[in-house]
Amino acid sequence: MMMDIFSAIIVVVPLIIPIATAYQINPVHLGIIFLTNLEIGYLTPPVGLNLFISSIRFEKPVFTVVRATLPYIGILVAALIMITY
Repeated sequence: MMMDIFSAIIVVVPLIIPIATAYQINPVHLGIIFLTNLEIGYLTPPVGLNLFISSIRFEKPVFTVVRATLPYIGILVAALIMITY
C-alpha cells in the first residue's frame, strides 16, 4: 500500500506524537526525522514514486534512474542516522 506524503502525515503523526512526548522527544526533531524517512521511502524501489515520475519526465528507463539515485539514497540514510542520534 502506498500513501501520498500528506496522507501519511495526517494519518501517522497523530498516532506517534503522544508516544514521542511521553519519551520527551522534541516534535520538531520528530518531524524532521519523519520527513526524511518519507523521502527515503519515495526514492527506494520498488514503490519509489519519485523514481517513476523522474523516469517518465526524463524519458529514461527506471533502472537507469535507480542507479543514478543510489548515492543520494546513501547520503540521505547517513543524514538520517546523524539527525536521529
